[in-house]
Amino acid sequence: MDSFDCENNLTRLIEDYHESLYRFAFRISGSSYDAEDLTQETFMTAHAKLGQLRNPDAVKPWLFTVLRNHFRRRLRDRKGVQEVSLENVAEPVVDELYMNQIESEELQFVLNQIAEEYRTVVVLYYFEELSYKEVSTVLDIPIGTVMSRLSRAKQFLRSQLTRRRKPDSSDE
Repeated sequence: MDSFDCENNLTRLIEDYHESLYRFAFRISGSSYDAEDLTQETFMTAHAKLGQLRNPDAVKPWLFTVLRNHFRRRLRDRKGVQEVSLENVAEPVVDELYMNQIESEELQFVLNQIAEEYRTVVVLYYFEELSYKEVSTVLDIPIGTVMSRLSRAKQFLRSQLTRRRKPDSSDE
């Protein structure tokens, strides 16, 4: 198959990928309104360019790439967005049972604090369950960079979530 039948396949793409694209958009943007807009923009782009897609097996990474590109354009347009560098984050010791009790809202709050390049890797790998190779394709970065960013992001998330969950010892 050289290209997609745009009308029939767009409906199928929406049915197959709307939920995962929305979830990805929400996790990287932290906003349901932005997630709705980003998901809609992604399908509008897909509608316009679907006939150009030569490999139907690459549609999922392609859709995630399109959505991420729309998100990055929005970030460039924003002023004063503060992100945290993950260059020198030490890895804390964390009880796995404790980490499983993290609330979704709390996780999203901490995710919103890290740079987009780290947040996107975490969301694609853990929430959308893409492989290292697929994440590498979506982000157009080497697999080693995916692994490095994922490691740093996990360290930061653990430290922030642990800090937020532990009672303040000065209160005692």
